[in-house]
Amino acid sequence: MVSINRFGLGLAALGRPAYLNVGRDLPRDRGVESLRARTWDVLDAAYAAGVRRVDAARSYGLAEEFLAGWLAERGVSDVSVSSKWGYAYVGEWRVDAAVHEVKEHSLARFRQQWDETRALLDVDLYQVHSLTEDSPLFADDALLDALAASGVRLGFSTSGPDQAAAIRRGLALERSGVRLFTAVQSTWNVLEPSAGPALAEAHAEGVHVTVKEAMANGRLAVNPPGAVRELADAHGVGPDAVALAAAAQPWADQVLIGPASVDQLAANLRALDLPDALDLPDLAREPRRYWTERSRMTWN
Repeated sequence: MVSINRFGLGLAALGRPAYLNVGRDLPRDRGVESLRARTWDVLDAAYAAGVRRVDAARSYGLAEEFLAGWLAERGVSDVSVSSKWGYAYVGEWRVDAAVHEVKEHSLARFRQQWDETRALLDVDLYQVHSLTEDSPLFADDALLDALAASGVRLGFSTSGPDQAAAIRRGLALERSGVRLFTAVQSTWNVLEPSAGPALAEAHAEGVHVTVKEAMANGRLAVNPPGAVRELADAHGVGPDAVALAAAAQPWADQVLIGPASVDQLAANLRALDLPDALDLPDLAREPRRYWTERSRMTWN
C-alpha cells in the first residue's frame, strides 16, 4: 500500500476563485475570507492525516499567504514547503477573468517573485513554473547565475507534450560544475504517462521527483475510463483514489493531491487503502491529443 509520506498537498485549487479543473468542490462564496477558511480546513485535515508536504506557487492567487497564515496560527514547524515562480496571477479574484495567469521566465520576474515568496514563507524548494524546452531561461546566463546564488534548493515543473525533453534539458544545466536543479515536478497520470522514463532516470540520479495532475485536472475523478471505474468499484473507493495510487510509481518521491474540500481530501486519501500494483490496462493517449484536450478546458 502507498504510504502517507508519499503524498503532498497542492494548493492550486484553493488559493484563487477559478482554476483549470473539473469536479472542484468549493463553496458558493469564493471571496478571499471564504477561501482562506476553506484552505485552513483542508490544511488542518491533511496535517491530521499525516501529510507533511505542501506545494504552492506565486500564481495560485493567495495560496502562499493562506499557507503562511495557517503555519503561523497553528505553530506548525514540521511541514516542508515548496513554491514556484514564473507565472503571475492576474485574474483579479474573478471567476470570469479573460486571463488568469501570465508566464514569464525572466530575471526580473524571478527577483520579484522570490522576494514576494520569502517575505511570506521559508521554502525548502523553489521551482521554475512550467519549464518547457523552448523557455528563454536556458539561454539567460544572468538568470541562471541568480538562481544559483539564491541559496535555496531549486527545481522546476513541466507541462506539455514534450515534458521528457524539458526534464532532460533542465537537469543538464550546471553552474560551477554543479547540477542547478535537483527536483522536478511533472504531469503523470494514466492518460498521459509519457514523462515516465525521463522521471525514472531523474529519480535514479538522486533528483527528487514529484507527480502533479495525477487526476488529469479532475477528469479521472469525474469521467474516468471504464477500467478505472471498475477497479474503484471493486475496492470500494472512488476513481480519484485509483488515479492517485496509480501515480505512486516506484520513481515518484511525492504525488500531489489537490482537493478543494475536506471531503475530497478524505476521498483522495482512500488511495492509501489500495495495493501497490494496480491491474489497469494501458490507458495512455497520444501526448499531443491529451494536451490539446487539456487546453480546451475552461477556468471555473
